[in-house]
Amino acid sequence: MNPPCEAAEPKVFLVDDDAAALKSLRWLLESAQLQVEDYCSAEEFLEVYDPEVPGCLVIDYRMPGMNGLELQETLLKRGCRHPIIFVTGYGDVPTCSRAYQQGAFDFVEKPVNHEALVGLVHRALGEDLRRRAACANRPNIARQRDRLTPRELEVMDLLVDGKTVKQIASELGVGFPTAARHRTRVLEKMQVTNDVELVRLVLSADG
Repeated sequence: MNPPCEAAEPKVFLVDDDAAALKSLRWLLESAQLQVEDYCSAEEFLEVYDPEVPGCLVIDYRMPGMNGLELQETLLKRGCRHPIIFVTGYGDVPTCSRAYQQGAFDFVEKPVNHEALVGLVHRALGEDLRRRAACANRPNIARQRDRLTPRELEVMDLLVDGKTVKQIASELGVGFPTAARHRTRVLEKMQVTNDVELVRLVLSADG
């Protein structure tokens, strides 16, 4: 019998055009018993990027060609959800704000406190594992939605929008008992017990 497949070990992906900084960061993180891959440009990293490998990214902001924020934007378009830590010697409020708006895990300035960076990387790796576990445990929303009738889909959308059964009845032009029955069927088919659980389920799938 073949041995069971082991989960891929998390990796820290370093992207920095400064060879000395790249070497220093790699030494720091490997000394903390972390698996590391380094790349001297965003373009080089994108050529081999695999979103299925768990881990996090440590990216320099100012690089020739594609800079750190542009790399972040490109990864987001590809569906990347790896936590991203920006490290740069040219931090400013607009840059930090834009990075955070696009979901950056953190933004630190050079010179970096080594102990703080290692701790930050560990937290980012933990966040990536948490996200992947949540995704793996997420119900098959598409399959459950397919079980709903067109009217039930309308009712579900209104429930997610925060409408009450009375408001749904008025909006759809049906009686209160009819709207209530539709709501009950929606909850049963989506395998939740109340409106709050339904909202969480739908929003988590859409997110």
